[in-house]
Parts: sequence; C-alpha cells; structure tokens
Amino acid sequence: MSEKESNWKFAEDIVSEPEVIARAREHSLELGVEAISPAIGAQVSVIAAASRATSIIEIGTGLGVSGLYLLRGAPDATLTTIDVEVDHQQYARDAFVAAGTAPSRVRLIPGRANQVLPRMNEASYDVVLVDADPEHVIEYVEHGLRLARVGGTVLVPHALWRGRVADPVRRDRATTDFRLLLTEVSTSGAVRSALSPAGDGLLQMTKVSA
Repeated sequence: MSEKESNWKFAEDIVSEPEVIARAREHSLELGVEAISPAIGAQVSVIAAASRATSIIEIGTGLGVSGLYLLRGAPDATLTTIDVEVDHQQYARDAFVAAGTAPSRVRLIPGRANQVLPRMNEASYDVVLVDADPEHVIEYVEHGLRLARVGGTVLVPHALWRGRVADPVRRDRATTDFRLLLTEVSTSGAVRSALSPAGDGLLQMTKVSA
C-alpha cells in the first residue's frame, strides 16, 4: 500500500460513525446500494454545519446514509430527498426516525430525479447533494445549481468515479461526464469549487452568482 493509499484509509478509519449511520451502511451493503464513504460523510456533515443549513435537498436517497450525515451537521434543517426506489426510501425513513429526526423535517419524494427536479423551487436550498444516476450527473448538477441559493453549496460524491476520472484512457459515459463536469466547473465564474480526493472524491461548489 502506498503512502497516499495509507492516508486515504486512515481518513476513512478515523471517522467514528454513530450506530444509526453504521446500521444504514450495513443495510446498504446488504442491498448492493453504494453509500458515501465515512470520510465523505464527515465532510458533507461539516459543510452542512458550516453553511448553517436550514434547507437541504438530496438527489439520491439510498438507504439514508448521506441524509443522516447531512442532518447530523444541520440538526435544525429540513431535508428533501428524491429517489426512484420507494423501498429504499422506506429504509431511509426508518433510519431517520431511529436517529430522532422529526418526520416533519424530512420529505421523501419518490420518482425519477429528472422528472421531479424541474418542479422544485429555484434558489431555495442551502445545500444540494447530488448522488444518483452517474450518467445524468451533469443534468442533475445544473438543476442543483439552479436550486441552490447564492452562497449555497452543491456537493457531488463519487466525483472521481471509482478512480477512473484521472485515467484518460477511460472513456465510458459516466467517467467522461464526471471528467467534463470537473473541467467545466474549474473555469466557471458562477461558483467557487474544490475537489477532495477522500473516498471516491467529493466535488464542492459554492454558488457565488445567480
């Protein structure tokens, strides 16, 4: 194992996950749902806290791991979360209840994100997390930036897409789209962005203009 790989592993292992998140992660593994890593979870929790978020929207509920981390950082926020898998959302609902989150603070919307997002109010969210359908990541980020208020932050886990983005030989659709997204964001004047290499990568974009 290289020194960098050891550092990445250490960054994951140092995170102490609450029991409710650990259980949601176990359920995700059992059902083959790829949840954000502990290091990425810790980062999105810090960003939610630093943003003093009161309104969060998540594209891709999974079984609740990312939502639990977001609400851990912003315990007074309202979370809207979208996913096509209703069964997964039920697991997530149970996890939110187990974490002590009031049902009124979580709105689970079943459906395809590209059909739901156009109906959501623009400039209404402090934090937007995009973690669904990698083949549509650019479309979802465009919606995310529309939904985020000025000063709000859009987060994209898996931004290095299984380590493939940095390899120019990789030309599959998802890898190419993530690579294009990162390139375009790096030169955009509408956001301030950073790419964290923790986990499978976390792209962070704070909206600085409408």
